[in-house]
Amino acid sequence: MQVETRSGLKVIAIVEALKGFISFAVVLGIYAFPSKDLRQLAELLVQHFHLNPVHPISEMLIDLSRRVPQLNMSLLMMIAVLYTVVRWIEAYGLWNEFRWTEWLALISCAIYIPFEIYAAINHPSKVSITLLIINLGIIAYIARTLYSKPESNFAAQN
Repeated sequence: MQVETRSGLKVIAIVEALKGFISFAVVLGIYAFPSKDLRQLAELLVQHFHLNPVHPISEMLIDLSRRVPQLNMSLLMMIAVLYTVVRWIEAYGLWNEFRWTEWLALISCAIYIPFEIYAAINHPSKVSITLLIINLGIIAYIARTLYSKPESNFAAQN
């Protein structure tokens, strides 16, 4: 169980780090194209990564960028930087098996469940259902990991 727990947490840590890198790429994109509107930025991202513009994820990104009013790019960049830092802290903590980051991961995954259920019911697609299943699996895995560890002093863990 211990080796399985470590490897599972490391996989989740890698995923969280990747989410941080993607968010950081968004920050760089906002910084590199400050005069562009969000729609142009979304279309540039789709084009740069050679994504199919009619693929559901690409369409969702472009559609979302059309619906969002032109925001203060500095605010958007600060939010993306904060998200990046949180993802990297979570990845570091999961990699090193800090119990508090396991709780952070559990809570941060659980926050998305109501939205993913809504999307799976109202806009069912392979992507929405797959994301819901993966997120529920991660929550179950982290919960099992948390509850299988004996309680210990927070300071002694770190």
